[in-house]
Amino acid sequence: MSDAGLAPEKLVFDPPVVAPERDLMSKFDPIIAERQALIDTGVTDPFAIVMEHVKSPTEAVIAGRDTILLGTYNYMGMTFDPDVIQAGKDALDQYGSGTNGSRMLNGTFRDHIEVEDALRDFYNVSGAIVFSTGYMANLGMISTLAGKGEYVILDADSHASIYDGCQQGNSEIVRFRHNSVEDLDKRLGRLPKEPGKLVVLEGVYSMLGDIAPLKEMVAVAKQHGAMVLSDEAHSMGFYGPNGRGVYEEQGCEADVDFIIGTFSKSVGTVGGFCVSNHPKFEAIRLVCRPYIFTASLPPSVVATAATSIRKLKHAHGKRRQLWENARSLHSGLKALGFKLGTEKPDSAIIAIILDDQTQAVAMWQLLLDGGLYVNMARPPATPAGTYLLRCSLCAEHTPAQIARVLQMFEAAGRATGAIG
Repeated sequence: MSDAGLAPEKLVFDPPVVAPERDLMSKFDPIIAERQALIDTGVTDPFAIVMEHVKSPTEAVIAGRDTILLGTYNYMGMTFDPDVIQAGKDALDQYGSGTNGSRMLNGTFRDHIEVEDALRDFYNVSGAIVFSTGYMANLGMISTLAGKGEYVILDADSHASIYDGCQQGNSEIVRFRHNSVEDLDKRLGRLPKEPGKLVVLEGVYSMLGDIAPLKEMVAVAKQHGAMVLSDEAHSMGFYGPNGRGVYEEQGCEADVDFIIGTFSKSVGTVGGFCVSNHPKFEAIRLVCRPYIFTASLPPSVVATAATSIRKLKHAHGKRRQLWENARSLHSGLKALGFKLGTEKPDSAIIAIILDDQTQAVAMWQLLLDGGLYVNMARPPATPAGTYLLRCSLCAEHTPAQIARVLQMFEAAGRATGAIG
């Protein structure tokens, strides 16, 4: 039977089903509630401090009060060095406020070359590459060096930028127990021999201020045919005879393949870098995405960095003073009965370990009210269940300031039950 002449069937369309909008921010509700509960107790938000005026490397005005700074990474006090400041001013006048481009395009100015030359001289190496931050240096180098089918082996307590560099790359990730030479050896021994391997270490670990047994770890890495990258962000400037870091102090310079560092600590400005003696190191500029696809640092920033690095090479007096300050504060806190992150002053970071967040926040607030700023740290920045107040010393802290700091810690410690 033919369909000709029949009326076409009426088409019926159901209204589209619209899925309810999913709020991508809802997964952060627990941390929002936790933060609000903390603020509702009446304490100052420890993670939203505003420096109203910075008077020196060791003093600032916070909430209208003169405050000793013991929670910055200004280890060598270079932020107010007259030569460093003048270099920045001169570059600002000559080149303006920014580069407006990547290093691969129009973003390389005279002072970018100068700071890389200063790094080569400071570290006595053939290669230096500057990144926009220390975080970007780790992100770029780790994700670029180790690719698909290769391995990154890292300390379980590694910095977030190291973990993020691993995530951005395509390599296999293997963790070993914090500072355990034996566990590093065991895990390297379980890996196939043929693929490339990168062992990532840190000279100083930023939460507790402890140092790595680099000499032993580098030796183990080399026995297994692995290359080594050492992050010396928290040791540059004051560790080793020339201030190059823990790897220099422990005699590993010939065996560490890549050194990561930052300008935001001892150098006193912002930026990151990697230095190396590898003959093919310059190829990194052509393949490293966090180097290629980001704007370069302003000329005033790299000019201050170059001047600071050249001065740090000869800053032997500052190095001695920083270590004296570290010994003085560590021994004073230990004598008061505080539980510290290290048995001896391993670095310019001294961590006071407390019972819980309530005690940590209460003590932090008392110190701030008394005119002392330190860092409060909690998980996930610290190991699970660890709450601490972290002190970062500066070469410019005076003996009188250290004595005052100890008085404030004693009063706050007794008031919160941290010490008897």
